[in-house]
Amino acid sequence: MMNRRFVIASLASLAFTTSALAEDWNAKYPEITFAVIPAENGSGVTERYTPFVDYLSKELGIKVNLRVANDYAAVIEGQRAGNIHIGYYGPASFSRALLTGVKTEAFVIDVNSDGSKGYYSVFYVLAKSPYQKLEDLKGKNLGLVDPNSTSGNNMPRFKMNQMGIDPDKFFSQVVFTGSHENAVLALAQGTVDVAANWWNADDDSNLTRMLNKGMVKSADGTPMKKEDFRIIVKSDLIINSPYAYLGDLPDDMKAAIKQAFLDAAQKDPEAFKKLSDGKNRPWQPIANKDYDKTIELIKFVDGLRKKSS
Repeated sequence: MMNRRFVIASLASLAFTTSALAEDWNAKYPEITFAVIPAENGSGVTERYTPFVDYLSKELGIKVNLRVANDYAAVIEGQRAGNIHIGYYGPASFSRALLTGVKTEAFVIDVNSDGSKGYYSVFYVLAKSPYQKLEDLKGKNLGLVDPNSTSGNNMPRFKMNQMGIDPDKFFSQVVFTGSHENAVLALAQGTVDVAANWWNADDDSNLTRMLNKGMVKSADGTPMKKEDFRIIVKSDLIINSPYAYLGDLPDDMKAAIKQAFLDAAQKDPEAFKKLSDGKNRPWQPIANKDYDKTIELIKFVDGLRKKSS
């Protein structure tokens, strides 16, 4: 009898403790910040993510505030300072965060429509231009995205090094445009002659998403089509972008956040679809070690910069 009472009492105590722990993190974190890298203009990111942030707030039972970062480094530094609890990174910016000691943990990864978990960096030129390969653009202007962008800077530099091209010497000017959208617009309007960007598939890229919204116009204001652009370089596969939470958050809080992401496609399909224009499959779990190759890429590119400086 004593044993049975002891077991019942122990179970009741465990249940109370688990409940108390859950209440503890909710009380300690009544609000959290979810930051997103600037893959597109600020209003576009806000429109895309607001329904999902509303879903996340409901699932976690706390207020989740969306922050659209000014640049990739802002997400890194925000997590370093503990001001950003969940960050949506690019692979290179996440790897940079790990390399510089940010206590952040990847927990889910984007999954493409075909089930793959990677994408490519490409170089676009205008189809009407005479440029058929990168070597044709000596002395012209190159548009990159952000120093911490994988497809918009790090992989392009890695690829150009493989081709024997030092961009700072080969091109007349190398411009950081600030976002993938701005890189496309700079090319469309003639500010740059070639631009780096991300590409998943022929029908799913930053360019096609912008074209579907009617965002791409030439210098004279004429709406442009996919056929107005040509890819002249395509990289090796890059691992997809991770979502990462602060490593020192309570374990049960991290588990709740991760589960909310994993359940999103089923519990709020419209909010989930809006994030990728319906292109992505549900998120899958991921860990920091899955970005080891990207960390090596970052180290390599850092080495190139030191050599050229």
